Amino acid sequence: MEEHSTMFHVVPMRVLVAVWLALMVLTVITVAATWVDLGSFNLWLAMAIATLKASLVVLYFMHMRYDHPFNAIVFIGALLFVMLFVGLALIDTRAYQPELIPGYAPGMGGKS
Repeated sequence: MEEHSTMFHVVPMRVLVAVWLALMVLTVITVAATWVDLGSFNLWLAMAIATLKASLVVLYFMHMRYDHPFNAIVFIGALLFVMLFVGLALIDTRAYQPELIPGYAPGMGGKS
């Protein structure tokens, strides 16, 4: 039988606590950002914060930081593309908002 080497890394508790604190600070910033009207920049700010938080979770809590660097680059690149695609889709829906009927949602309440 072939022996497989197991690669693992024990992350120091202070690193995990620091990342957790960073996630809490970013959560407070996310909530605080809802109190300020930045126009269309609010969406981009929320997407950027969410991407940063997801990156921290993957890099430290899922130990991607200590894996092969190429894997982390691919994953963060994928997160950035998801943020870009969702952001562009939401911007596109804003173009059609003037055509929407206020208060109209098919299948919600009303007579059937």
